[in-house]
Amino acid sequence: MNIAFIGGGNMAQALIGGLLAKAHAREAIRVVDPAAAARDRLASQFGVECHAACSANAVEADVVVLVVKPQQMREAAAALRPYLARQLVLSIAAGVRLADLSRWLGGHRQLVRGMPNTPALIGQGIAGLYAPPGVSDGGKRYAEQILGAVGETLWIGDEAMMDAITAVSGSGPAYVFYFIEALQHGAERLGFSTGDAQKLALATFRGAALLASAGTDPVSVLRGRVTSKGGTTEAALASMDQSGVRDAIVAAVAAANRRGQELGEQLGKD
Repeated sequence: MNIAFIGGGNMAQALIGGLLAKAHAREAIRVVDPAAAARDRLASQFGVECHAACSANAVEADVVVLVVKPQQMREAAAALRPYLARQLVLSIAAGVRLADLSRWLGGHRQLVRGMPNTPALIGQGIAGLYAPPGVSDGGKRYAEQILGAVGETLWIGDEAMMDAITAVSGSGPAYVFYFIEALQHGAERLGFSTGDAQKLALATFRGAALLASAGTDPVSVLRGRVTSKGGTTEAALASMDQSGVRDAIVAAVAAANRRGQELGEQLGKD
């Protein structure tokens, strides 16, 4: 599989690194990025072929991966459009709907939409994937292979759910960091140094996540096992319930979902 990346930022670097770690040939990867510093970094780090702009040679590939900011997608599509033939185009941009991308690409329909998250930078991501009717099984396998190089994948059957994917797992790492910050701050208030508080918070969160991933029990069951009647954990959870922490998190995810829908409307306007 020959792959051309349009954009050489952090996510492109993660995907390229993940592919190479899984023995994908570096000669089968090209990158287009207008920034000389980005091209130099990618060529030096991965030994891949880099180009300053789209051309027939630069995007001669089985898959073109658009890894640019949502606000730059229309411009990137315009530059790519003259060189498209039968390539699958994998879009990684929050809010950019495939109908709009297809229009910007002159009606190109071999499209897949993906939404990875930042843990992909260490090979621990999860990506939502959507392919409209008409995309070949081979194209879907290509998309899954690329995003699967840096973590898990989840296919959805309705593109409208991509906003929900963005709200839950795309933005989700920020929610986790927010909770870790709060736990660390609580430890500092109890007298721990910043370094020790961070160590406690990170190790606790990492261990709990691994424990939840290792078994088949629902997280509610795991939580119950830690919560002794009349104990310290019960007091803490009661305080969170009284403060509406659970409802606030659910509302936050809903707010992110609404914002994703709004971005789709805004970005798709002509």
